[in-house]
Amino acid sequence: MATKMMSARAFPWALSLASCTFITCDVAFAAGGKSAGPSEALFLVQIIVLVVVGRLLGEAMVRLGQPSIMGQIIGGIILGPSVFGLLAPAAQSALFPQLDTQKSMADAVAQLGILFLLLLAGMETDLALALRLRRAAAGVSLTGIAVPFALGFGLGELIPSSLLPNPDTRLVTSLFLGTALSISSVKIVASVVREMDFMRRNIGQLIVASAIIDDTLGWVIIAVTFGLAKNGAVDLATLAQSVIGTVLFMTFSFTIGRRIVFEIIRWTNDKFKSDLPVLSAIIAIMGGMAIVTDAIGVHTVLGAFVAGILVGQSPILTRQIEGQLRALTTALFMPVFFGLTGLQTDLSVLGDPSTLLLAVGLILIASLGKFGGAFAGARLSGFSNPEAIALGCGMNARGSTEVIVASIGLSVGVLDERLFSVIVAMAVVTTMAMPPTLRWALARLPMREEEKDRLELEAFEEKSFLSRFERILLAIDHSASSELAARISGHFAAVRKMPVTVLDVLAEDESEGPDASAEKSADSRAHEISERVQSSAEKAAEAQAETKEPGEDDIIHVSVKKRDGDLREVLSESAEKGHDIMFVGIEPTTGERGGYSPRLAAMISAFKGTSAIVAARGRLPDDDQQLRILVPVSGTERSMKAAEFAFVVGKASGADITAVYFRDPSLAASPSRVSDTSNAHRAAFHQLDQIASFYDVEVEKVASQGSSPELAILKHARNGRFNLIVLGVSKRAGDNLSYGAVADTLLETADRSVVFIET
Repeated sequence: MATKMMSARAFPWALSLASCTFITCDVAFAAGGKSAGPSEALFLVQIIVLVVVGRLLGEAMVRLGQPSIMGQIIGGIILGPSVFGLLAPAAQSALFPQLDTQKSMADAVAQLGILFLLLLAGMETDLALALRLRRAAAGVSLTGIAVPFALGFGLGELIPSSLLPNPDTRLVTSLFLGTALSISSVKIVASVVREMDFMRRNIGQLIVASAIIDDTLGWVIIAVTFGLAKNGAVDLATLAQSVIGTVLFMTFSFTIGRRIVFEIIRWTNDKFKSDLPVLSAIIAIMGGMAIVTDAIGVHTVLGAFVAGILVGQSPILTRQIEGQLRALTTALFMPVFFGLTGLQTDLSVLGDPSTLLLAVGLILIASLGKFGGAFAGARLSGFSNPEAIALGCGMNARGSTEVIVASIGLSVGVLDERLFSVIVAMAVVTTMAMPPTLRWALARLPMREEEKDRLELEAFEEKSFLSRFERILLAIDHSASSELAARISGHFAAVRKMPVTVLDVLAEDESEGPDASAEKSADSRAHEISERVQSSAEKAAEAQAETKEPGEDDIIHVSVKKRDGDLREVLSESAEKGHDIMFVGIEPTTGERGGYSPRLAAMISAFKGTSAIVAARGRLPDDDQQLRILVPVSGTERSMKAAEFAFVVGKASGADITAVYFRDPSLAASPSRVSDTSNAHRAAFHQLDQIASFYDVEVEKVASQGSSPELAILKHARNGRFNLIVLGVSKRAGDNLSYGAVADTLLETADRSVVFIET
């Protein structure tokens, strides 16, 4: 049985490899009867073979606990002169001819692949994490860069001239060797730490933060080194231009450029109706920034990397868009680029004793230098020996970073085929050694008590009801309910870092015909509401300034969406554009014959996301701190989600919050004291405490009971002088909108403001 299962699993692999072999042989046979020249068909065959072989070997590496890009590089080496070229030289030269015009076609895809790889690496860079751990991470990163860089540079200065492509440019070659030995691959480091479930552990965060700083500094070093390589020697004027240009570019990018990128992505997402417009905008941003860095004399990789960081921080970037870009890069550009890198690697050069000795020395210097530098930085920062060992092991992965550095060095002529192959071999060996050594080191680290507490809170964040939302749609009609909805959405914008789009649902209704003045009036009212959202968010942000983590975004993103068609279509389109929660602040909320108003019911039906119905009743205090929020809970998931919603409002406003547990009337009556509650009540209150702890708010917990929950809620609200009731609701089946007897009755009879949260 086991043999049959293994055979079944191996069959697709064997079929794919057989297909690649057939294609290769067919191409080799066809090439024998044709004259040399560029071929589009051959180009397509090359891409297909690189993608399929890279995918198969990448899958094999993942199953062996190694990064998938190792399989793609090894696949290229197998298809190159080192293996395929030895076994079937005619077929190999037919599949990958040395004709410059043919090679340039695949090389163009590879060069584009470098930019996409750096874009994706930037998007995965967590600057907030790096800033939060900046002191310890900077110490580990700087020593981890300085030691191997110095060793690599020294090696470049000492190796015989016969091993250099051009002895006159020894200095630049030495700089490239130092750079290649000093930078870690944050992508591989993060993937192994994540796989080990150490991403949220203190040491795991420090390893990743150090790798992020490593990577960021590394691409700046590469960019400056490339500027020197273009001249073949160190020229002070060129060096000054590269350094000053890089500083100015980085400064502009992370200030004004950051906001420009956000606005381009938001405008494209909201205005375009064709497929994948944001993906096109991201590619244009990446290309534009790469061109700028090329113009200032540094490599395009820096522009692509910085573009990725800015794009990754955009609040409008949905998981779907990010997934599309990652899919394109992973499926096409990665296997092609790393496969072609492997093709250019000729391991036969290691047959020369001097080259083999250089390779062994490079691997030892790279490993010991990186481990020793990171270990020393960790010890100087006050970490224990086991923690310092884990940091040293984690920072020793080169992977994609060194491969790109080597490719750049080869393209500008400061590296030849021998040095290129040696660097790629070093990258493969150190990267494949990193996962098992890091797993060994991490397994020896005990968990600290404060880590346990933090991990519990972060586990809640992963399961949080509100964490799945990315963008707010605020639907208003300039009523009192609109004002309250604006305040609450502003609280969410500040606490949950969610952008808000204001939609005036009356805009078209009041603008019958081409009445420009009416349209202008509607726009001005919508902008007034957006300013109130902004004001509410800014006040909430100021209140949290003391607890704000370094690197958190202070920008409050509020925009106005013009209603330019049928309201149902506009709401449906808004959900498709990434708005996943809608705050509805319109009046009337109830119909003439009871129930919900037709317009409110139509809006809830049209919006394919979560809705929060806001109904203002009575007079609300101008000062948010005078808000008194009542959250009815019953231990159900729905009521806990509403409690989380209330805690966000409380955190932003400083309002008082009371959670009232309404017990089943059949239970024996007793005084409503927390200490007298049953185990079910205690479990509910414990869950409330966990949510409140996550948001760092205080909540008063009270148990109550009554034959009519809606009347008991209103009575408690009046007796406690609460001015806002937050209730979790769910739709009932039927043609008419209904959230059940309790919610429907509250909406019709409540004499104070209510918010219904759909769950």
